[in-house]
Amino acid sequence: MKKPRDIGVNVSLPQGEWDGDPNDPFYGTLSVRGQMLKGVVVKSKAQRTAVVSIERTKFETKYERFEKRTSKISVHSPASVDAKEGDRVVIMECRPLSKTKSFVIIEKEGNK
Repeated sequence: MKKPRDIGVNVSLPQGEWDGDPNDPFYGTLSVRGQMLKGVVVKSKAQRTAVVSIERTKFETKYERFEKRTSKISVHSPASVDAKEGDRVVIMECRPLSKTKSFVIIEKEGNK
């Protein structure tokens, strides 16, 4: 069994096993950099891909209120992290993996 490498971010190491994916940040060669975001997995039906919904608040100066805004981001879901629908996850930016994927899941925080 291959030992997980340190990716330079303070996250817990994954409990799953490596399936030979070179785009796994812990077992493969994918490096992470840039933004670190938290969200909820909305869809995980595609192979090694998940859709994460990120919710944030924005202050509306005209009405002096906060409004909720959401974004959906396609992310790479490595088998070692094993994220399912409804899981709260931490994602981090990486090099572009496809036309829509530039983020990878690095930690699963648990269920909703």
